[in-house]
Amino acid sequence: MNRRKFLQYAMGTIAAVTMPAYRSLSAARPGDTRPNLILLLADDMGYADPGCFGGKAVKTPNIDALARGGKKFTQFYSASAVCTPTRASVLTGRYPLRFGIRRHFSDDEAHLPRSAVTLPKLLAQSGYATAHMGKWHLGGLHLKHLHNRPASVPGPHEHGFEHYLCQNEEQPLRGKMGKERTLYRKGGTCLIRDEERVLPDDTYYNEYLTDIIGTDAICSIEKYHREGRPFFLNVWWLTPHMPYEPAPEPHWSQTDQPGISHDQHCFRSMVARMDYQIGKIVAKLEALGIRENTFILFVSDNGGAYEADIGDFKGGKTDLHEGGIRVPMIAHWPGRIAAGTASDQLAHTNDILPTFCAAANIRLPEHTRLDGIDLLPHMLDGAPLPDRGTVFWQVDLYRHLQRHYPKPKPYATEIARRGKWKLLAYNGKPVELFDIESDHREQHSLLSEKPDITEQLTKELQAWLSEPRLSPYLDGRAM
Repeated sequence: MNRRKFLQYAMGTIAAVTMPAYRSLSAARPGDTRPNLILLLADDMGYADPGCFGGKAVKTPNIDALARGGKKFTQFYSASAVCTPTRASVLTGRYPLRFGIRRHFSDDEAHLPRSAVTLPKLLAQSGYATAHMGKWHLGGLHLKHLHNRPASVPGPHEHGFEHYLCQNEEQPLRGKMGKERTLYRKGGTCLIRDEERVLPDDTYYNEYLTDIIGTDAICSIEKYHREGRPFFLNVWWLTPHMPYEPAPEPHWSQTDQPGISHDQHCFRSMVARMDYQIGKIVAKLEALGIRENTFILFVSDNGGAYEADIGDFKGGKTDLHEGGIRVPMIAHWPGRIAAGTASDQLAHTNDILPTFCAAANIRLPEHTRLDGIDLLPHMLDGAPLPDRGTVFWQVDLYRHLQRHYPKPKPYATEIARRGKWKLLAYNGKPVELFDIESDHREQHSLLSEKPDITEQLTKELQAWLSEPRLSPYLDGRAM
């Protein structure tokens, strides 16, 4: 056994003894009226894909209804231009680089550290039912991990979810299904539910993946409502991530238009199907009489890929210009968040944990370190957001842009953003500076014209890059 495997085994065994067993049900509080919490996370959706953000290619009536009944954020950012780092940000309220997560996980042994303080852990400890359905991509979902979890890689249970339903994330399975374009249409054939494989006699086995996720969310809502427990649903759609596949009827026929490519037709049908499932989730809340006590956030994990609409922003998925990190976000809580409102304040996926915890009246444990801020006062009353200081991004270099055009140059691997000023850097060295307020398309670099701002942001960025990180193989201890 090499040193890395030994440390993983040893720390996993210790964690199994010392960490709470989140898969067991937390005690419900009699008369608990705290809000239910639902996060709807799209995958690779562009800023301008939903109709409420200007999208015209595909109708999204249910997403648009959430915006009409709540607050739309027009300057909301994902923590990264690719998926895994943003997902770590959502669950921890911290920059992905704090955990050494620099790019998307390639379905290997990489994982979020077992000891990370996560949103579902905090909610479970406070009496919430916690469920995750859909894409995971934070480690621990290979079949071999299920058989000896304490000495293996942590999965959704270890990070605080008492129930989960995800796809098996090991290769070559996912790669083969992606190339064959069957990941959605045969998505039920490779599911893991609560540490067990979903077998062919299961009702989900032959269903379309987006429908499976939506149905499992509805079943969880019904279950937790019967039990009288406030719940947190972490609904991570794979849609509209590749492979582009036809969605079931009627959405395949409804999204056909003359002159569009097959991929664009698939993309539109996939978005329409996800929107349909979102509508079914909201309708179930309405039918059970709990919609007004349910706080919903809708957001995308990064900017748009090939067929997505990123508006007039530059770049796209894998790139740190606005098209790769500015994403649609909606906050919906009837009677609490004013309907039809909008915010142009800078907000971030790091803010989801403190915001949901504030809504659930959860006081964070002493010495908890977060990089996000609580958005709830701003959502409820329009209170000004506190000065969050300089905000940072990091992603390893992807030379290929997931769009139908070349990646913008010069390449960048980091951002330091303070107010309107956005510095892009490559391995800590500045390459571009933009005034985002007057130049949101990032056409005119002011690097040479604003040397003082460039110097200050560069110093802050380099200091941030040199801060300690947490290693999953040392179970969260600083490297």
